[in-house]
Amino acid sequence: MSSKPSDLAEQYADAVLAGQIPACRYVHLACERFRDDLKRSADGWDFEWRPDLANRAVSFMQKLPHTKGKWSAKKQLLVLEPWQCFIECNLFGWVRTGTQVRRFRESYEEIPRKNGKSIRLAARGLYLFCADGEAGAEIYSGATTEKQAHEVFRPAWQMAQRTSALRDRFGIELAGNAKNPGPMFVTEDMSRFEAIIGKPGDGPSPHGALVDEYHEHDTDHMVDSLQTGMGAREQPLLSIITTAGTNLAGPCYQKRRDVIRILERQADDETMFGIIYGLDEDDRWDDPANLKKANPNYGISVFEDFLLSQLAQAKRSASKQNAFRTKHLNQWVGARTVWMNTLAWQRQQNRELELEAFAGANCWIGVDLASKRDIAAVVMLIEQRGEYSVIPRFYVPESALEENERYREYSTEGAIIVTPGNMTDYEFIETDIQKIASQVDVQKIGFDEWQANYLITRLQSAGFEDRIVVYNQTVRNMSEPMKEVEARTMARTLWHDGNTCMNWMMGNVSAKVDAKENVYPRKDVATEKIDGVVALIMAMGLAMGESAEYATGRLVAI
Repeated sequence: MSSKPSDLAEQYADAVLAGQIPACRYVHLACERFRDDLKRSADGWDFEWRPDLANRAVSFMQKLPHTKGKWSAKKQLLVLEPWQCFIECNLFGWVRTGTQVRRFRESYEEIPRKNGKSIRLAARGLYLFCADGEAGAEIYSGATTEKQAHEVFRPAWQMAQRTSALRDRFGIELAGNAKNPGPMFVTEDMSRFEAIIGKPGDGPSPHGALVDEYHEHDTDHMVDSLQTGMGAREQPLLSIITTAGTNLAGPCYQKRRDVIRILERQADDETMFGIIYGLDEDDRWDDPANLKKANPNYGISVFEDFLLSQLAQAKRSASKQNAFRTKHLNQWVGARTVWMNTLAWQRQQNRELELEAFAGANCWIGVDLASKRDIAAVVMLIEQRGEYSVIPRFYVPESALEENERYREYSTEGAIIVTPGNMTDYEFIETDIQKIASQVDVQKIGFDEWQANYLITRLQSAGFEDRIVVYNQTVRNMSEPMKEVEARTMARTLWHDGNTCMNWMMGNVSAKVDAKENVYPRKDVATEKIDGVVALIMAMGLAMGESAEYATGRLVAI
């Protein structure tokens, strides 16, 4: 086997995909993405794979010394394992075609403790600091506390302090001392590398930003400040490395959800690299056989006897279970089970679905208006030859775009409709529903009572009185149609048009089964939206209420 880092990276991806290395689904997806990108690169693409650039970066890192443990005592240099080569080679080996400008501007790596995160991030920071060819580079190691910020900065400082050849080659000067390290400088162009805490001001112009243990951040202030300061840099890199946590409302969990959508091909972002090590949903946390799956440096920097002892304590003590599962298995304790199998939902996408193709077909419409100042959903469920097609429409007032970047993106894509003013224009929605009814045979239109009185009255006056149903969103009304949507998706008898806003909402839905095996759509994070999915479930409930199979009084919609 070749020992070149780029070859090790490719071999690692192949071994994961072949099942030779135990890895969770998100690692598989990262490796699939890499392999697919190599094919696209070979066929001519916006980005190309440059193994020479990847090897240069990793070779630099492997000339740096260890700073802790037995490796430091023996004065050993870093040796990146194949999985680490895979990450670093991705970051430094992909460039815009015909240039040496890096593709990835942001990376998110979720890796359990003791797997060598901080030392590798420190080495990456040093490369960006002095060897990346960026004049006047600014590199920041950021965290919520000084202690955490120095978890990455201190080993970087110590590696520079112990490597005279590095300092001489690049003219590096060190402030402070090993106990209290200060900023590092390249005297020729005044590049600097330093720790930063809390929310930095508007001054920094980072070429590289290193954020360790992002799950501890309650807000996105630091990341936003660092990222917005990168505008003047040609190829900046924001590096986020973290373990799992418990704050489902925090920015880290949201970033994780965004990365998962990229890995699952629900969202496109060619400049974001992501990989998440951990367990799969069906894996038992208390099974020792799964420890190796979650910990890629198993037996190298995190040892079997240590993990087994921690597992034994977690089994004995409920108070230690959460810490073990978050820190050593990368499980977000407190997260509910995601409802829809996102791969199955993605498989049922048919972007060619157009309302005009269903002239005269039976259609049920679910309407979730939520707030007049936010998103409103109208979802059509159309039956044809025993299968269902889902065509959603989303509406937001133009004022909502000013504060919501996601809505702006969806508006550009045509996934949402922007109505004028500060509040959603219900007359606009009324007109849209009338146009829908002129193309398909609308059987029922279901509304939740919240915010719906005005629109219901308008539609009743327009001749829809016998088709209006007030659909109370109770567990009793939502459980069976929610199960039906899932079952039909899995059975491939429900299709959708690939609306990206709907895909986002589908990924936000979680469900907890109660003692009577009822389910109900929920969301883990208050700022996430599920209105389109709720409207779909309502439409399915209306369709089921009119079928012979389900005409059993389950639907209580008055």
